[in-house]
Amino acid sequence: MEKVGIKELAEVIRSKNSGPYELTLDIIFKDRRSFEIARKSGLFTRELFAEKYGIEEDRVVSVIEYEQANAIKATIVRPVESGGPGETDVYGAQQHAPLLEIEIPVD
Repeated sequence: MEKVGIKELAEVIRSKNSGPYELTLDIIFKDRRSFEIARKSGLFTRELFAEKYGIEEDRVVSVIEYEQANAIKATIVRPVESGGPGETDVYGAQQHAPLLEIEIPVD
């Protein structure tokens, strides 16, 4: 099966705080076609985000498809609360790197 790198389909791949205890991960696709390729792949699940972030599946709060924005959004529990001891990214803006290597199967 052929695969395409997420960087070829996505316009924006980012992370940000969703309060002090959670991170939101946004993948905003270039267009509806790219979004549909990703959505129909079935790849974007709690299991994927748990694997990418090395966390238990129950720490993935949600994974939603936001069609109006051609986006897939996931929220995960932060490993360390924002501003807590040992935190290295108070704003959560540098946590998207694990998503950059995703390869999406295409028909």
